[in-house]
Amino acid sequence: MKAQLRIDTVLRILAAGIVPLFYQEDTDKAKQVIAACIDGGLTCIEITNRGVQAHHVFRDIAQHCRKHHPDVLLGAGTVQDQGTASLFIQEGAAFIVSPYFDLDTALVCNKRRIPYIPGCATATEIHTAETYGADICKVFPGSSAGGPGFIKAVLGPSPKTLLMPTGGVEPTRESLSSWFSAGAACVGLGSQMIPGTIPDDFDYTTITRKAKEALSIVRELRDGR
Repeated sequence: MKAQLRIDTVLRILAAGIVPLFYQEDTDKAKQVIAACIDGGLTCIEITNRGVQAHHVFRDIAQHCRKHHPDVLLGAGTVQDQGTASLFIQEGAAFIVSPYFDLDTALVCNKRRIPYIPGCATATEIHTAETYGADICKVFPGSSAGGPGFIKAVLGPSPKTLLMPTGGVEPTRESLSSWFSAGAACVGLGSQMIPGTIPDDFDYTTITRKAKEALSIVRELRDGR
């Protein structure tokens, strides 16, 4: 992971179109997930702060990526407060994702020149997040917040807003088409592509296959705009 400007990180995320997200306490399995995502063409990856060892897992994966996958942008997700954000930034997080907007987290990310992607479910929340520096807002939970129709409605009066639905997005042509045709700037893909529980005999090429297929669909959708 190379140090880069905040705007470059934002542009990388937007260009990628898909941000895979997962948590895996077993670092060996986590490394294989990372490799499978990379093989599928996805290099902006979010590791969620879901377990008691999440910070240690992230540190180990970040060190691994710096050595073996320096072009990967590794972000920390499910970050709920400024202290946790600072901790993950210190460990090398290139971007911070939250389930909701938190002012103190926004401020610490701004100070550290790190993109903050907060979860928002209303136009007012999106407006507040953008006021405090959020370049991209995560529509979360995507399906419950109103689905593609919500994104289309928000972009009507706010066409420059950048929205990343997460939750309810599937790596299928039907799902991706509905989100991107509504105006999504990018999407977050979790358990629909990376299982929450990974058995020891898991075939990681399944992740690679789904990533390649989803990425191909997104590129076709964008080319057709």
